[in-house]
Amino acid sequence: MDTSNQTLDGIAPIERQTMRKVTWRLMPLLMLGYFCAYLDRSNVGMAATTMVDDLHFSNAVFGFGAGLFFLGYFIAEIPSNLILHTIGARRWIARILITWGIIAAITAFVWNEWSFYGNRILLGLAEAGFYPGVLLYMTWWFPSFYRSRMMGLFQSASVISLFIGPPLGGLLLQMHGLAGLHGWQWLYVIEGVPPIIMCVVFYLFLTDRPHEANWLNTEERGWLQKRLESEQAQKEAVRKFSLVDAFSDYKMWLLTLAYFGQNISSYGLVFFLPLIVKELGVGTQWIGLVSALPYVCAFVAMIAWGYHSDISGERKWHLSGAALVAAGGLATAALIGTGHPAITMIALCIAMMGQQSLIPIFWSIPSAMLTGVAAAGGLAMINSLGNLGGWFGPSIYGLIKDATGSANIGLLFLAVGPLMTAICALIVGQDRRLERIPTAQPATVRS
Repeated sequence: MDTSNQTLDGIAPIERQTMRKVTWRLMPLLMLGYFCAYLDRSNVGMAATTMVDDLHFSNAVFGFGAGLFFLGYFIAEIPSNLILHTIGARRWIARILITWGIIAAITAFVWNEWSFYGNRILLGLAEAGFYPGVLLYMTWWFPSFYRSRMMGLFQSASVISLFIGPPLGGLLLQMHGLAGLHGWQWLYVIEGVPPIIMCVVFYLFLTDRPHEANWLNTEERGWLQKRLESEQAQKEAVRKFSLVDAFSDYKMWLLTLAYFGQNISSYGLVFFLPLIVKELGVGTQWIGLVSALPYVCAFVAMIAWGYHSDISGERKWHLSGAALVAAGGLATAALIGTGHPAITMIALCIAMMGQQSLIPIFWSIPSAMLTGVAAAGGLAMINSLGNLGGWFGPSIYGLIKDATGSANIGLLFLAVGPLMTAICALIVGQDRRLERIPTAQPATVRS
């Protein structure tokens, strides 16, 4: 049997079978971990529908506190990713999961704005490193040709949690009064459990590097290592980034600004969408389901858009186009306002489709440029600084909402974020390292 024969689509059988095994082994684990991460972010928004009244928070206090998560993230993210690069993903991600699960559950017992602020900072410190750690981990396993669609699959876990989380949160809020706890307290306690469980799963089943994968045969391990080494050599032939280069190159800073912009809108919507839906006149029992609709639309869009970007090999226009769709949808929702709730929800669905579709494309750009320790530090830098947009966006939105009493101007502010992303993407342009590397030819095996 000659496994070196190419199929009509240019992919050799050894490549197809290896990547199928890698995908089915690793992606469900990574997606479950990210699903847990976003349960926390979705339940903050749902908890706000009753928590802000129980604790007498203003929109500004809630938005500022929810966004403080990213201050902790910012402080710990780069050190966390450098540790992961040194000791491996299996042990370090398991540590991240159990600490954030415990602190997320403790959120149920905050009693005033300062305890809420402190808890959110601690949660950011605990969770820091998970997302950029997974980004780095995927560069150890997935060639660039597969990276956008794999990022789309990984990112889809957040979208799944955001359309499962609100309805589930709505049900948990109905536990109000059980054992003397408010419904929002039960929401935090119960949704802190999954990451603790996933700590054990990651520790037992995640494999650090391809050469340790006893679930691949010798030929499959050899093909994957050769392909990844070939890609690394091609990247470094264009330019080999040191850790200092990754922190100082102007393109890395443009990408950081682009990520900051998209997080302004992303987390502004994550934290405030249930309250926006409530303002549209939706009853309390339906807020969770209606809030999930934009994420259902985004799930389909992001998978298709990431796949199309991989197949075409084009990144710049896929990224900037999705960002402009997000900005346009938010601006439209702001201009229409609450007077036409159905049309406003359609505009929010379109905005979310663009918002979520741009993220997998975005990460394929720096991960194609950086290798080794520069990838560990550079990806963490972009994520940690860029995620400060997740603090800035909700904080400013909350201030605008309190000052005007309306979501419209706040949504218009959020639209500026992805517009910034589109501009930065066009300036960065298409890098030669983003081009697909020809499939490596494995040795002929005969039987």
